[in-house]
Amino acid sequence: MNIRSNIEKKEKLILNDNASFSFTSKGRNIEEKKDTLRTCYMIDRDRIIHSKSFRRLKHKTQVYIKTTGDHYRTRLTHTLEVCQVAKTIGRGIGLNEDLIEAIALGHDIGHVAFAHNGEAVLNDLLPNGFRHNKNSVRVLTKIEKEGLGLNLTKEVLDGILYHSGFSEKDEKPYTLEGQVVRYSDKIAYVNHDIDDSIRAGLLNERDIPINLLNKLGLTHGERINTLVEDCIYTTLKNLNNNEVEVALSKDIYKALKNLRKFMFDKIYNGSILKEERKKAKFVLKQVYDYFVKNPSKMPKLYLDIANDEGIYIGVADYIAGMSDDYCLLLFNEIYVPKVVIY
Repeated sequence: MNIRSNIEKKEKLILNDNASFSFTSKGRNIEEKKDTLRTCYMIDRDRIIHSKSFRRLKHKTQVYIKTTGDHYRTRLTHTLEVCQVAKTIGRGIGLNEDLIEAIALGHDIGHVAFAHNGEAVLNDLLPNGFRHNKNSVRVLTKIEKEGLGLNLTKEVLDGILYHSGFSEKDEKPYTLEGQVVRYSDKIAYVNHDIDDSIRAGLLNERDIPINLLNKLGLTHGERINTLVEDCIYTTLKNLNNNEVEVALSKDIYKALKNLRKFMFDKIYNGSILKEERKKAKFVLKQVYDYFVKNPSKMPKLYLDIANDEGIYIGVADYIAGMSDDYCLLLFNEIYVPKVVIY
């Protein structure tokens, strides 16, 4: 019995006609023998979960740097929340949940330590800039498995590459599954960052514009529910009208966009986190500068990249893979004196 073939037959019966069927995948860069148990997207999901870079997400912060509380989000918990939201939306529409899961689990795998501050530092330092979505693809194709990469399907890599951005002008994934993850990322982080900001005492529910709360919901759960339902029903309406695109209704999209802007103004770019951002940027830049001057101190994989693609690329790959804790450990080892003579 070929279990994979049975799963593929079920896809034909269950999924929406516009879904990404695993048996019609555009395939991998290196062709592989088909698995007897798992579809190609199930394999991709498993490879991402078992990767080193996925495990490191648990020690990479989301917004609040080096928080001591157990309940603040990390990159890993954010990833899981995105995955949950996206799978719910995908099931409601009738899309391929295995593809959604693979894209969602891998979408932030290229993020740097210290939340978005790390991305800003590398973007300033590197001649060609730095974007976490592009780096996620790089990690999965060129860094994992000691440089061999995971050989993921084109649909998964495309969904990860184009998950970022909120403007309607930004390029979108070519699969509906990838588009679902793109919306789910925003739905998850805007709402859970509000939750974390309130927990940290940096935001009060009363600070949020009341018109946005009335439109989306007064509580965290209500807002998630509103956005998930709206995405499902708006997308189904689009598909019925032969518009193959995942979307929110205009009013809900505008409310989410304004809520996101409120968070940028109040929290992400606000004065409250300014000092912590400066500290994180200082640490990252010092560690980066050290390895640019001392490339032989890097692991062989990154030294080889530095020799092949240039010192800045090799160091950036090494820095980007670090967790917050590991980056701080290296900073202390490099710059903090170990012995004090009295």
